[in-house]
Amino acid sequence: MSDRILILDFGSQVTQLIARRIREAGVYCEIHPYSLSEERIRAFDPKAIVFSGGPASVTLEDTPRAPQAVFEMGLPLLGICYGQQVLCAQLGGEVRGSDHQEFGRAMVEVTDGCGLTEGLWQPGERHQVWMSHGDRVERLPEGFRVVGVSEGAPYAMVADDIRRRYGLMFHPEVVHTPDGGKLLANFVRKVAGCSGDWTMAAFRAQALERIRAQVGDGRVICGLSGGVDSAVAAVLIHEAIGDQLTCIFVDHGLLRLGEAEEVVSVFRDHYNIPLVHRDASDLFLGKLAGVTDPEQKRKIIGATFIDVFEAEAKKLGGAGFLAQGTLYPDVIESVSFAGGPSVTIKSHHNVGGLPERMDMALVEPLRELFKDEVRALGRELGLPERLVGRHPFPGPGLAIRIPGEVTAETCEVLRKADAIYLEEIRAAGLYDAIWQAFAVLLPVRTVGVMGDARSYDRVCALRAVTSTDGMTAESYPFDHHFLAATATRIINEVRGTNRVVYDVTSKPPGTIEWE
Repeated sequence: MSDRILILDFGSQVTQLIARRIREAGVYCEIHPYSLSEERIRAFDPKAIVFSGGPASVTLEDTPRAPQAVFEMGLPLLGICYGQQVLCAQLGGEVRGSDHQEFGRAMVEVTDGCGLTEGLWQPGERHQVWMSHGDRVERLPEGFRVVGVSEGAPYAMVADDIRRRYGLMFHPEVVHTPDGGKLLANFVRKVAGCSGDWTMAAFRAQALERIRAQVGDGRVICGLSGGVDSAVAAVLIHEAIGDQLTCIFVDHGLLRLGEAEEVVSVFRDHYNIPLVHRDASDLFLGKLAGVTDPEQKRKIIGATFIDVFEAEAKKLGGAGFLAQGTLYPDVIESVSFAGGPSVTIKSHHNVGGLPERMDMALVEPLRELFKDEVRALGRELGLPERLVGRHPFPGPGLAIRIPGEVTAETCEVLRKADAIYLEEIRAAGLYDAIWQAFAVLLPVRTVGVMGDARSYDRVCALRAVTSTDGMTAESYPFDHHFLAATATRIINEVRGTNRVVYDVTSKPPGTIEWE
């Protein structure tokens, strides 16, 4: 088994980024709530423990604290922001509220060397970091010393090299701390002594063994959605157990242009995986008639999907296992700190899940992976790049990209506009530089002039964002020529539109998902 790092989550919106940076260093890690029991911590057998940031204040009573056991295990510890304050407070230091808060970019001056910064940051250097704190450490616990300061944090970096305990007042996990990933790599590789041997090839081999051990000679049903996650899960499971797997593809009529045909071609013709294709588009559109609330749309689609999937599964004579493309962020958010907003954000995950009445054990081979890791696994398995590199597409599909009533006609208009948009992006060589791009059919009409006549038709919005891991995003800076050419094509080739706008909104650090 590879070395493991445990991340205790105190509620930071960017805790997942800590895991991403550590995995990028070739070290496996998992995120668990700060309240994890001593028994489970010891069973996890970590090589080191990281305390995440969080929104609470150590100066108040009844705010989160680390399990006392972590201080007794002799493991390397790293506290980040609130995690640093918890580390210091529980070891006998002092944390106070401060009038000098720091939010956003700041500069840290390195005042001394330590194991955490060895080979990276030298005394006397200044480095850009990302701060987000109001409280600050005022007195260090015994054995700690200051190794870095900022304008608002006299203890911006602290270290106890003998016991291998470190604290950072800033967030090394975000891209706004340019060398933060290297600091985290230093902690897990040099301080904790992890080998860094966690690779996708190793994960593939381990996953195949786990699937075979779990399933035995049983039968597995996998629901294909047309997206990357379920596709990779299906191919991985098929490699493990062959024809013991049957895939069910429920086509709800809300997919992008040509996507349903591509799914059938890849899985039935290329991989020769047993596949049931159920075209239920009329049923879904009938259920959505007159519905405009996006959350209600999600629930209708989820419930209808369950009914159709269950009916098709019964036709197969039943199976003991259900395969899902559950990803690690879904797992984390299902037990998120204090419930969190992710309960709503993830309400569409796997289009609602499946009810207990189906009496099937879950096979979730991707539940330890982030989205970009799933793509890497897909390439390791030899899936076509066009499928592996496909932009994320939420389960409700076009239904939530039509902020109004969903009809066959509005779906067709949006499907064509979206296809032109993506075609132009591919032609410009920009597809892989963009994390997610899509068109939205707005619920408004505008007056325009087309040729010698007035028109009164729909407005189409175009969105595109960049991201490295799907957890933070910024709008993609298209040039005017591209937008003008794309808008012209959509207006000329898609009847039902007469105006195109570009959405330039961005999502700040900590955003989990956008649609």
